[in-house]
Amino acid sequence: MTQPVPMVEIWRGPVVESLHTGHAVVCNANGEIIHAWGNPDTVVLPRSSAKMLQALPLIESGAADAFGLSDEQLALSCASHNGALIHTDRVQSWLDTLELSDNDLRCGPQPPQDRSAKHGLIRAHTTPCQYHNNCSGKHAGFLTLTKHLKAGPDYHTIDHPVQKACLAAFNEMTQETSTGYGIDGCSAPNHSVSVHGMARAMASFAAANPEGTTRERAAARLHRAMARYPELVAGEGRACTYLMRAMDHKVTVKTGAEGFFIAILPDQKLGVALKIKDGATRAAECAIAAILVKLGALDPNHPDAQRFTNAPILNFNKLTTGHMRPTVAFA
Repeated sequence: MTQPVPMVEIWRGPVVESLHTGHAVVCNANGEIIHAWGNPDTVVLPRSSAKMLQALPLIESGAADAFGLSDEQLALSCASHNGALIHTDRVQSWLDTLELSDNDLRCGPQPPQDRSAKHGLIRAHTTPCQYHNNCSGKHAGFLTLTKHLKAGPDYHTIDHPVQKACLAAFNEMTQETSTGYGIDGCSAPNHSVSVHGMARAMASFAAANPEGTTRERAAARLHRAMARYPELVAGEGRACTYLMRAMDHKVTVKTGAEGFFIAILPDQKLGVALKIKDGATRAAECAIAAILVKLGALDPNHPDAQRFTNAPILNFNKLTTGHMRPTVAFA
């Protein structure tokens, strides 16, 4: 099949009011497709779902050990966080240890998604800083690698040694040569890949031996750190955090903008990549949860599985007017 398949239905009463289509692949450790929906060869931008790939050079170069990075910092290097104090305090502390400041970041300021932090800025009549940006942990990792390499300050540019290292790791893990890139919301390059290639890379993370090669050790450290600290990878109220907790920190999941999602299942040595064609986050969250249920990694009756696979739609009067559900494609 070459066309996207229906994945998520939005019901209002007895009517399917909206329908989200997409592509998804589940790969084993050999990179073989064991499940596919839509077209595995569809070329996509994985957006923030690629952050663990971008973080590999941070460890492989020796920078993480040279600067004594903790698992919390490695989780933040792969995060799209809410900008809550648990995130921004850690990023600021990280910058301090590098003897750098907010001005050295290149991700741009962003209002925090965390309500308490956002309201705190409003009450203080203060504008957001770059460390509030959801990608500030990734950029702190970029700065750490930049300092280790003694490279120039504009680490976000395509020809910078940091970005060259990221692209090399990306191509090697996906086993594809990226044909292009877009500039992400945080100003860093985001490279194109097929859905199959991204699933293949996630399967490599899942199968990585923590005592194996330099690449395997780095991959294992990253996905384990993410699963251990889901609240740092995303934050309260976020699908990544809900789902990793629901699976007892045994599976790593990571969202990306425009309806992307990945999953890393170490016990089964499986990798998942998912793209919703219309870019809807709500549909990506529902579909990834449905795939995790199908693979036996997520209890379908867990409240946080139900939160995404059978979510009630409420109106302003708190009346249930419909539901969001995965389609029969995942049965």
